[in-house]
Amino acid sequence: MVFEWFTDEVGDAIASYPGRISLAFLLLTAVFVAGLGNVETEGGSNQFVEDLESFEAFEDIQREFSTGFGGGSTSTQLLQRERNVLSRTSMLRMLRAQERLQDHGGLRVTGVSSPARTVAQQLDPEAATVETQIDAVERATATEIDRAVRRAAETPGFTSQVSEDFDTESAAARAAQASVTHDRDVDSREERVERVVGTVGGDIDIVGSAPNTIGSSLALVLPAAFILIVGFLIVAYRDLVDLLLGVVAILMTLLWTFGFLGLADIAFNPLLVAVPPLLIAVGIDFGIHAVNRYREERERGQPVGTAMDITTAQLLVAFFIVMGTTVIGFLSNLPSALAPIRDFGLVAAIGICFTFLIFGIFLPAAKVKTDRLRAKYPIPTMSERPLGSEGSLLGRALGGGVAIAQRAPALFMLVILVGSGAAGVYATGVGTGFSQDDFLPPEYEEIPEWQKQLPGPFAPPEYSTISKSNYIEDNFPGSSSVLLFVETRMHRDAALDQVYRAGNDPPPTVLREGRHAESQSVVTVVRSYADRDPQFADLVARNDPDDDGIPEQNLREVYDSLESAPASGVGGVLADDRRSTLVTYSVDPDATNREVAADAETIAAETSLDATPTGNAIIFEEASELILSTVLTSLLITLVGASAFLIVVYHVLEGRASLGVANVVPIALTVTFVVASMRYLGIDFNAINGVILSLTIGLGIDYSVHVVHRFADEFENADLETALDRAIRGTGGALTGSMLTTVAGMGMLVFALNPAIGAFGVLTALSVVYAYIASIVVLPSTLVLWDRVFNRSRAAKLLYGRGSNPTPETRVEE
Repeated sequence: MVFEWFTDEVGDAIASYPGRISLAFLLLTAVFVAGLGNVETEGGSNQFVEDLESFEAFEDIQREFSTGFGGGSTSTQLLQRERNVLSRTSMLRMLRAQERLQDHGGLRVTGVSSPARTVAQQLDPEAATVETQIDAVERATATEIDRAVRRAAETPGFTSQVSEDFDTESAAARAAQASVTHDRDVDSREERVERVVGTVGGDIDIVGSAPNTIGSSLALVLPAAFILIVGFLIVAYRDLVDLLLGVVAILMTLLWTFGFLGLADIAFNPLLVAVPPLLIAVGIDFGIHAVNRYREERERGQPVGTAMDITTAQLLVAFFIVMGTTVIGFLSNLPSALAPIRDFGLVAAIGICFTFLIFGIFLPAAKVKTDRLRAKYPIPTMSERPLGSEGSLLGRALGGGVAIAQRAPALFMLVILVGSGAAGVYATGVGTGFSQDDFLPPEYEEIPEWQKQLPGPFAPPEYSTISKSNYIEDNFPGSSSVLLFVETRMHRDAALDQVYRAGNDPPPTVLREGRHAESQSVVTVVRSYADRDPQFADLVARNDPDDDGIPEQNLREVYDSLESAPASGVGGVLADDRRSTLVTYSVDPDATNREVAADAETIAAETSLDATPTGNAIIFEEASELILSTVLTSLLITLVGASAFLIVVYHVLEGRASLGVANVVPIALTVTFVVASMRYLGIDFNAINGVILSLTIGLGIDYSVHVVHRFADEFENADLETALDRAIRGTGGALTGSMLTTVAGMGMLVFALNPAIGAFGVLTALSVVYAYIASIVVLPSTLVLWDRVFNRSRAAKLLYGRGSNPTPETRVEE
């Protein structure tokens, strides 16, 4: 058989050339280390949605329109907070700040936008530059400024740039937003803008872009996880040399994986923060199993080479099964429409393959080499006793599942089946969501005090962007609108009529003005400017045969007139080439993203125009649907693929394909209880934890495979009860050590500055705990029932006597 030939060849090579094998792996490590310098990081939520149709439409809006959406390749947001940001003094500060930013050649400013500019253009419609707008504000009286503010409030986008306490009557607001656009990003852009803005006085801040918390999270999580893991490994190995070998193997696995990232030119995204603890978890499991199984053979008196040969012959197969099923689980994420999830699946799968090679070949070779050196040189040996050995406290504790399996396996499995069924029904209520908040750290004041006291690089930084963003969220109009990006030749007769009619009889979540949607568009710009400019009103009237205030003829002349008036605001709703337009619909702020998205799609579908709905609600809902699709697809692929793989492997190895089915039972239980726990803890599926089920299956199979494979080996030469006891006691100690170290390592993710990664760590730790319990407690009863159904050992015992063990020839093979 191929498996036997492979394990024999590897075992012989490890026993014969341990030094050469170890050196070869170390040289390969140097190759991967060379790729570390090419690793780049990506943060934020845009990378999860950049391929979505709704996000592409939003980017089109950013490129085509100049008001309220940035309008350039890079935008810097300003936040002004004063007693009244619409007073003469405050507006002059903002205008002078924007003037100095424009004059700063290094910032490559192509445009500025602010409520102060809109008000200045109401004071002087001919004021096209910031300089002339400053003059207009300086010349105006307080009364004229108040009137200009009231007129500005009627222009598109103005109310979204001032705080919600804006009062039209008093023409006052306590905060305002402004934007500065650049033709491209420049080095230290935000710091340089902040220095320039600081020269005008007042309270004008740079909001800043969303912080990339990957580096800070890793700096906080990895050292803590490493310390805890090393502590548990000391208990598990109880030998300094074995501990050092295990740590070196883990470090090699990480270096290979992240070196591969650099060599393959894959950016490190927030989701990949979970890969190091994941690889550490599997590596620890493999390492403890290898050393523990080797120690069992050494305790029986086997020489070094023979003991490792027996160990690799058994564990390489188990490691291969774990690798195969885990890789299937991670690669099931490749069909996802979200690029970071695809990258996670690929990198995690490659990392697991590296783990198999390093812990299946390098670690045994290094162990053989060091043990032979121990025989020649006075290298201290602290403990060589395996975990969970007979007579130990842990060994007795691990026997609980076997005791249940010996007494009432059917009744126990019935209770488990009913309990898991109830958990499954409860789990169907888990939600799905996508939000920018998933990627943002908490405000500094909310971080636990002990974290702030950590030394130097381990202390969490203070992200002022978060407090400013929260201030904007709390004090400015929320995301209560949807955008309709319309692509059509807007100079066609009746084009404006078509745009307007799209808002007739709107769906429930869209706010109304009579029977028409509350909206801002070219039509509202035309009507607003006609109310203020008699000459433009005459132009509209001449080209409005049905006298509804919407011109149907000579639209080029209408647009030319609007564009020549700086205060019209037409640039925010009509593209320069007049081939696309923007319609903004006000929606119920209490409506869910799903409801808003559905109604926006209805508006787009019912109009004859080529229209694409977008906006935060639309983008996040589309992403949520794709996340749910990813979860279900990866779950289906993983369960079917892993089950088929296990059935084939156990058929080939043991001649008992049904063992593969028994192997899946603990995994199904683990998945069910993980999803139920998500609902109980109020955790929705999101862009970060959307891969949790494939990860749960991958890690869970790791635990159950070790038990089932060891049981199959022992069952060849022992009766059912003895085989179960040896399997649970022989692998249970290693599984316990693996579980504790994995939970410690993954649990540290809860302290990551990215809240979604923290939740991911909690879920992964729960997955490991559930998988461990299912493998140690539930799997023995499953194997007893498997034996009764497929192997007929119970019937054979009645025939040959309870103390007898039927020979392989008398067993009824499946």
